[in-house]
Amino acid sequence: MKEKLMEQFQKLYGAGGDIRAYFAPGRVNLIGEHTDYNGGHVFPCALTIGTYLIARKREDRKLNFYSENFAKLGVKESSLDDLTCKAEDAWTNYPKGVIWAFNEKGHPVESGFDMLLYGNIPNGSGLSSSASVEVVTGVMLKDMLGYEDLTMVDLALYGQYSENNYNGVNCGIMDQFAIAMGKAEHAIFLDTSDLSYEYAPVKLEDARIVIACSNKKRGLGDSKYNERRSECETALAELQKVKDIKNLGELTEAEFEEIKDAIGSEVRRRRAKHAVYENQRTIHAVEALKQNDIERFGKLMNESHISLRDDYEVTGIELDTLVEEAWKCDGVIGSRMTGAGFGGCTVSLVKTDCIDSFIEKVGAAYKEKIGYSADFYVVDIGSGAHVMD
Repeated sequence: MKEKLMEQFQKLYGAGGDIRAYFAPGRVNLIGEHTDYNGGHVFPCALTIGTYLIARKREDRKLNFYSENFAKLGVKESSLDDLTCKAEDAWTNYPKGVIWAFNEKGHPVESGFDMLLYGNIPNGSGLSSSASVEVVTGVMLKDMLGYEDLTMVDLALYGQYSENNYNGVNCGIMDQFAIAMGKAEHAIFLDTSDLSYEYAPVKLEDARIVIACSNKKRGLGDSKYNERRSECETALAELQKVKDIKNLGELTEAEFEEIKDAIGSEVRRRRAKHAVYENQRTIHAVEALKQNDIERFGKLMNESHISLRDDYEVTGIELDTLVEEAWKCDGVIGSRMTGAGFGGCTVSLVKTDCIDSFIEKVGAAYKEKIGYSADFYVVDIGSGAHVMD
């Protein structure tokens, strides 16, 4: 892949100079959804699919962006002298946002770049193609500009900062963190309230992770994502009047049940309930994995989906169909929506010898009910973002 993209880069921009290659994975969250901005735990892993970036520093302040995924747009030109976020700049607002964030955070970007990107993450799928672009841009800037003082956690935080403040999506830290800090064959048990984390080995032995992409496109910024976040913030403020807490992730189920009536609306109560219960589910799921109790892990995945469907209301007919059909199949240990919801993907743990029939049955039922096809990916857990040798 690297050689092919290097060739394409030189066709576009000419040969010569110091051309370097970078990779950042996509991520899937095994459990712990919509907890990351509520100070709870998440359990994501990096994938072996992701975003490739080929780059070369320029002598001037010009920025050239080209994506193999949007080839018909050609090379999109910009400049370090105009880093404003513009709708017509489309996907380039993600790398531009990271350059802007570097400047804002005291790591100035003084020279332009020629860039070529290619992602094999399905677009709009909820496997974090935008965060992957952000982190790979951060890794490139750190490497090309010699900012050795920046850690991978810093790059994750810069990616989140740019998405929040440049792209206007109020995302939590999970996606960028998982992509920056991923480790092969491990998921990351991350406490989003203080960024403490541990790697937990994911030993599936006779099972694999299967991702089903609903092919319903969604954009986080124009979804109800920000609305859900705001509902949780309001619920937290109401609870803080009766209990000294910094975030919803601090509460156990029992503590929440004691004080939930302080939340003024039934809808906000359900939103907060999901944040609290999902956080506890994630803690229990990691314990189950450590005890090699994969069946319990799967049950908790199923409970997570039900909560996201009924209390948080972020699933929709596409994701519900994929999950409910998965639950009917032999060899399915657990299945749930993953990502922000409103379209995107499901993640299922499926016994290896049942994968083909799983894809066939779920695919056929989905097409019949929804009217178009879902795509399926059998994935492996890969390492985090890096400079390619």
